[in-house]
Amino acid sequence: MRQPPRKPRPAARPPASRGPAAPRAPRYAANVETLLVNKADAAKPLQDFLAARLGLSRRAAKAIIDGRSVWVNRRCVWIAHHALKTGDAVEIPRAVISAAKRQKGSDVSQKLPAESAPERRHVRVLVETEFYIVADKPAGIVSCSDPNSVESILRVQLHEPTLQAVHRLDRDTTGCLLFAKNYQAYLAAVEVFKTHRVAKTYYAIVAGRFEHAHFTVDAPLDGERALSHVSREAAGPDASFLRVRIETGRTNQIRRHLAGIRYPVVGDRTFGLKSARDPRLMAVPRQMLHAASLTLPDPMVKGGEIKAHSPLPADFRSTLKLFGMGKRP
Repeated sequence: MRQPPRKPRPAARPPASRGPAAPRAPRYAANVETLLVNKADAAKPLQDFLAARLGLSRRAAKAIIDGRSVWVNRRCVWIAHHALKTGDAVEIPRAVISAAKRQKGSDVSQKLPAESAPERRHVRVLVETEFYIVADKPAGIVSCSDPNSVESILRVQLHEPTLQAVHRLDRDTTGCLLFAKNYQAYLAAVEVFKTHRVAKTYYAIVAGRFEHAHFTVDAPLDGERALSHVSREAAGPDASFLRVRIETGRTNQIRRHLAGIRYPVVGDRTFGLKSARDPRLMAVPRQMLHAASLTLPDPMVKGGEIKAHSPLPADFRSTLKLFGMGKRP
């Protein structure tokens, strides 16, 4: 007896629709403040617009603009009187805004002597010898010659009034910075730097996929020979993590060399990208350049050596993660 054909099982019903899923905000969105220009604001120059919308002084607003941390319609703008139009999108890293608000009303600090170090930041000491100190320079402050410099802070923090920076790092570059405790040690260290017996290694995050495992940039800067050896640590589709060893110490050497081969340092508003097709670039508040290690013969101790290492700072690690390169040691 033939069995009747089985009825096909009804297709499983799809789950009840709850409407289109709300798009997830990208991770970088929380790091960028976006201000839309309305009709009432369109007549204001950029400086006045930022001062009014962010609750800052005109001086603080101009400092943000001068720092090249303001993007108008995805283009970096550093002209204070830039004319805005209705519908323009003005974007600023939230970290930059927070820093400006913390400094609000602190202009009186400029009237204090350098020895008082009005900005009481703590600077970590990586290595200390009888004559030298290697400090872990934070971002956002200059190396020396300023009341709020690393040099001034350390003079008070370590009770070393004659402490003097042997070399410099850019305001927003972090990492190993050498100081001499007295003038004799300073002169001796300067002579060692002149002989190119100082090994300096930097880490940088650059825009674009760096295709070379190793690459040497031999391009003069300011009429002087400049040599940078570049190695790829990791590379994503939009950014790369590089190690750079320099044989010379020209002003802004790494930033200029990398920009010259079309891999500018992420967050570099001077030599870097002037427009941001990738909105993640606007979320980076500073140039991602870190002085990771410093090694030199001790100028004051025969046969001695000064060697220091600085781990990657938190914002550098966050930027690596932002561009899909994960955490690094």
